[in-house]
Amino acid sequence: MTSLITSLFTSSSSLLNSRVEAMRTAESSLAELAQQFVSGANTGDQLTSIEMYDTHIPRSVVPLKDSRCNSNCLINTVTNEDDHLVVHAAKASHRDKSEGSDGSKSKSPLVLLHGYMNGSLYFYKNLHGLARHFGTVHALDMLGWGLSSRPTFNLLDDTVETAESFFVESLEAWRDKNGIEKMMLGGHSMGGYISVAYAEKYPNRVDRLILLSPVGVPAHDPEKDPLSKRDISFRYRLMFGTFRYLWSRGTTPGSFARSLPLSKSRSMVDQYVEGRLPSITCPNERQILGDYLYSNAMLPGSGENCLNRILKPGAYARKPTVDRIPRLKVDNVSFVYGQNDWMDPTGGLEVQRRCHKLRSAGEVAPEVEVHGVRDAGHLLMLENWEEFNSAVILGAGGRLPNGMPVPGRFSSGQEHENFFRKPRFGQQADEEQVSTSKPSALEGETTQKAVDPVGA
Repeated sequence: MTSLITSLFTSSSSLLNSRVEAMRTAESSLAELAQQFVSGANTGDQLTSIEMYDTHIPRSVVPLKDSRCNSNCLINTVTNEDDHLVVHAAKASHRDKSEGSDGSKSKSPLVLLHGYMNGSLYFYKNLHGLARHFGTVHALDMLGWGLSSRPTFNLLDDTVETAESFFVESLEAWRDKNGIEKMMLGGHSMGGYISVAYAEKYPNRVDRLILLSPVGVPAHDPEKDPLSKRDISFRYRLMFGTFRYLWSRGTTPGSFARSLPLSKSRSMVDQYVEGRLPSITCPNERQILGDYLYSNAMLPGSGENCLNRILKPGAYARKPTVDRIPRLKVDNVSFVYGQNDWMDPTGGLEVQRRCHKLRSAGEVAPEVEVHGVRDAGHLLMLENWEEFNSAVILGAGGRLPNGMPVPGRFSSGQEHENFFRKPRFGQQADEEQVSTSKPSALEGETTQKAVDPVGA
């Protein structure tokens, strides 16, 4: 019996190690691909380098019930005896530190947080181009994802605040360890939500806040609930109902993928890449990105288990940021959405409206900009990387060099309605409904998220 248990433990440990190595290999390959994506450059960017590095943070800052970590933390050499956890990150550095003639160089480094169940190298197309402006760009594997430590998500309590604290306090500890006084903080999707929570608690550490198709902005509108529509088809009623049940039980896309045979889960990831990222046509690039997402999803679940603590079914936040951002003690906030984004851009426009109203009344509120990236959806950093880079630079208060594409910029009214389009899967849902009424973009994503093996 002892030998059997030892064998099973060794087999499990070997499988974990092989998956970690698979992700390291995919990460390295994406870092190599990154140098191909530089605006105006015919060859690779020779002045920018990317390095992967680890930062040890105190284990005590994370609100875990058990201060000790289980075997899931054995990523990046963390053991049960260690008093630290590891935050893994990519750092892009541009060697030409001179300020441009237009004064556009950033004084603060850019820190990027990925979306749900993704990782730092999801920004592989952006690191070189953004490093040219910011000098230094840090893209993090947030705690519980990627190659950062993955402690069991057994928190002190089940509140939204404690779930946010898991990410906020680990980010703050990472910042402190790396000696970064102030940063341009950008977050995509779930990373955008966490960025708002961080800026609430540590506003003096945030130069500007750049929210990249952030989740959790608008408050839930019961009238847009798909199950409240009396004439919704039985197929969609069953699908939405099942999805909500699984959500409430804490089932995540990652746990679902890990429950499947390996060939099936890999096939689902490949279909995800092909379906959500048709702009990536190079077979080698598509394969490497699939390897990265698949190995990330197959590693033990940790941060992904924040899903139903922070969000309601349909990706509505339990504490919507539309109510929180106007109270931030950060001077400038920018929203960036894709033209075909499933995230509703009116959320960012509503924040802009509220902040403008507060400032007009003599109260303190952030200055808010809303930008749109053409020919891109929710994964805008991959679908139109050049215009995405432009939007980030503008969101950081910078000026665009000649030749860089200019994203849309919106305040309110008809202009944004003529720019933003409904996502494809939302249109498909329309065609199958009995009613001629159209579901919102958020409803369309609920359908999509029910089957996606990886996150945003």
